[in-house]
Amino acid sequence: MNSNDSVVNMIDVSKSYVLGNVEIKALAGINLGIPRNRFNVIIGPSGSGKSTLLNLIGCIDSPSSGKVEVCGQDVAELSDDQTSDFRARKIGFIFQNFNLIPVLSAYENVEYPLLLARKDAWERQERVLRVIEAVGLSDHGKQRPNELSGGQRQRVAVARALVNGPELVLADEPTANLDSKTGLSIINLMREMQVRNNTTFIFSSHDKQLMEHADSVFEIRDGLLVENRKGNHQ
Repeated sequence: MNSNDSVVNMIDVSKSYVLGNVEIKALAGINLGIPRNRFNVIIGPSGSGKSTLLNLIGCIDSPSSGKVEVCGQDVAELSDDQTSDFRARKIGFIFQNFNLIPVLSAYENVEYPLLLARKDAWERQERVLRVIEAVGLSDHGKQRPNELSGGQRQRVAVARALVNGPELVLADEPTANLDSKTGLSIINLMREMQVRNNTTFIFSSHDKQLMEHADSVFEIRDGLLVENRKGNHQ
């Protein structure tokens, strides 16, 4: 795959952690190109390195060795402040526990990344209203998370991830806390958003429904990339 066709390029990437006197190798020599504008799923058993891989792509962590390029940027070249700015502009995050702020309404949760990005009030309102409508929550903007169902909360989380117009959205087990019917509705919503906005989605998941909708599936086992295949959606 040409590097220009990839939103993420990893070259000989390894990551180790030290716990006490023990070194734990989470990733070992990963070479990986993840396609742009696609639905990509990373699979593997618990402890295989999926979350570590997602953290490196999300610029939340740094590799012990090797090179990580995200959206054409060698992330090792960025300072801490530049990394925070890059992450805010280029990457959206969706979490399995939703990670919504309980004292804020659905509207305010979606608006929050725009406040961090210091967007003007008119632009914030325009973007929030547009994305809340896109995820089907126009009538629920004033409700707080504890007044919403799990599926509605995850829709808020999807809207929040997309409101800044990121090139890349990372989702760690986004359907894990949802029943299969609600999970499928969220998958269909994310697919619709991916096509509409030309956004790249990268999921870490065990969800067979999600794998069935994937364009590309990457399997990690014991810190190694063991398989890279086209998904059933192709």
